[in-house]
Amino acid sequence: MGTANLSRTVKRNMYSWHRILGIITIIPVIFWTCSGLSHPIIAHWFKLQIAHEYIKPKPINREQVKLSVNEVLQKNGINLLRNFRLIDFQGKTFYQVKDRKNQIQYFSAADGVKLVDGERLYAEYLSRYFLGDSTSKIVSVTQLTNFTDEYKYINRLLPVWKVSFDRKDHMDVYVETSQSRLANYNDTNRKVFLWVFSNFHSYEFIAKITNNTARYALILLLASIVIFSTLSGLLIYGFLWKKFKKPVTGQKVGFLRKYHRAIGIWTSLVTLTFMGSGFYHATHKFTPDDRINYVFEPEVKARDLMVASTALPLNWEQVSNISLARFNDKTYYQVYLIKKENDSWKKQQVAKAETMFGEKAKKTKPDIACYDAANGQLLPDGIMEYSYSLVKHFVAQGAADGEAACCEMMANAAADESAPLIISSSDYLTKFDNDYGFVNKRLPVVKIALSTPQHLTYYLETATGRLAAKVQDSDRREGLSFAVFHKFLLVDFAGKNFRDFLTAFSAFGVLVVSVLGLILFIKTK
Repeated sequence: MGTANLSRTVKRNMYSWHRILGIITIIPVIFWTCSGLSHPIIAHWFKLQIAHEYIKPKPINREQVKLSVNEVLQKNGINLLRNFRLIDFQGKTFYQVKDRKNQIQYFSAADGVKLVDGERLYAEYLSRYFLGDSTSKIVSVTQLTNFTDEYKYINRLLPVWKVSFDRKDHMDVYVETSQSRLANYNDTNRKVFLWVFSNFHSYEFIAKITNNTARYALILLLASIVIFSTLSGLLIYGFLWKKFKKPVTGQKVGFLRKYHRAIGIWTSLVTLTFMGSGFYHATHKFTPDDRINYVFEPEVKARDLMVASTALPLNWEQVSNISLARFNDKTYYQVYLIKKENDSWKKQQVAKAETMFGEKAKKTKPDIACYDAANGQLLPDGIMEYSYSLVKHFVAQGAADGEAACCEMMANAAADESAPLIISSSDYLTKFDNDYGFVNKRLPVVKIALSTPQHLTYYLETATGRLAAKVQDSDRREGLSFAVFHKFLLVDFAGKNFRDFLTAFSAFGVLVVSVLGLILFIKTK
C-alpha cells in the first residue's frame, strides 16, 4: 500500500477509531477521574484531625529507673534478646524488651516485675493518646502482622496493633508499639474512600481475582488506549476538524459535539499528563517493593552487656531513650539525645511531606550516640558505622534474594561482606525531602549514597535496623514524573489548597469530556 493510500485510509477511519477507542475506555476513565476527585476531598480538605500525631521525646525519669536493663534481664531469666527500650505509661517507666522470638514484653524499671498483657495495654494507651479519647469503649484490639484492605502496604509499618473504638465514626487506630508511633487511623468516611480508591483507581480487585502482574498489565493496556484516543481526538478536533466534519451550509454544530470538542481540546494535555505519568508509574510496579523484608536485628546475649545501662557516662537530662545495636561483632547501646530542634521537626515532616519547593536541606548532626556495651566507651560516628554495616548486610541479602548487582563493587560486596562499598555521601535526615518523601513513613533515617552508575542510595532506620527505602536514578525519574504530571506539585508554591483545586478541576474536566463523548456516541448513528 502506497503512502498516499495509507494516508487516505487513516483519515477515512480515524474518526471511527477515535470513537471506538473512546467507548472502550469510557468506564475506566470515569472510574479514574471520580476516584481521583475524591482524593483531595477526603485526604486533605475534609481529613479528620487527630489530637496527636507523635509522642514528643522527653528525658528519662531517672527516679523511676531503679534497675538497669541488665538487672531486669537477669531477674526474669532472659539470656537472649533482640532489643530493648524505655517507655512511659500509666505513670510508670517500663523496659520494653523484644525477645529472641520477636515477642515484646514489659518489665517495671522500678522492680523488674513483668506487666501482664503489656502489649495490649500499651497499644490501648497509645491509641487513646493519639486519638485524644479517654472515654470511648474499645471494641477490639488486634495485632496485624500482614497488610490488609484497610491497612495497606503504603503504611509501611509492621507489626502494628489495630484498636477499634465504639464511636459514631467507627474509628480504627493503628499503632506501632515497638517505636511508640501512630501508623494510621481510619474513620467511616476514610474507609469508604479507601475502598473506592483501591478498586476504581488502583484496580486492586483485579489482583484479588488474578495477581498483581495481570492488574498492572490491564492498567497499562487501558492507559495506552486512553493515550491513543486522546491523541487521535486532539488531531481530529484540533487540527483536522474541517476535513472530518464539514457542516452543511447554515447547519449549526450540535451542543454535545461543540462542547465535547471544545472541552476535549482544552483537557487533552491534562489527560496526557495524567495518563502518561500513571502509565510510567505502573511500569515500576511489576517489581515488588519488598523493603519490609529487609531488617537486621540479630540476637544479643545478655552477658555481653557488661556495662550496666544505668552506668553509662551520660548527661541523663538530655537522654530520651536507650536501645541496642550489634555490628562489627560488638554490641552497642544506642543512646537517643534530645535537641532543641526535636520540638519542631516532627511537625515540619508532615507540613513539607509533599512539596517540590521545600527549604534547602541542612546538614543535621545525629542525635544518637553509640556506646560500647563491653566497656562503656563512646564510638565516634557510631551511628554512621552502624548504618554502613546495615548497607553491607542489605546488599548481601539482596544478592541472596536474586537482585542483580548493579556494578562490580556491589557484586563483590554481595559475595563478601568484608569487601568495601564506595560511599559518595552520607547524611542524617530528620525531615522528608524530594528523594525520601513522606510515603516512606520512617524518620529519622541515615542516608548512604553509593558511588554507582545509578547513584544507588539507601535510607536506614537505625532504631529498628530496617531498610526505610532504596532509591536509584530510575526511581527518581519516575517519582519526578508522578509528582509533576500526576500530583501537580509544581504549583505548590501557590499553596496546597490551590494545587488540590487544580488537580480536582483538571480531573473534573476529563470526566466531563468522557461523559459528553459517551452521550454523543449513544446519540450518533
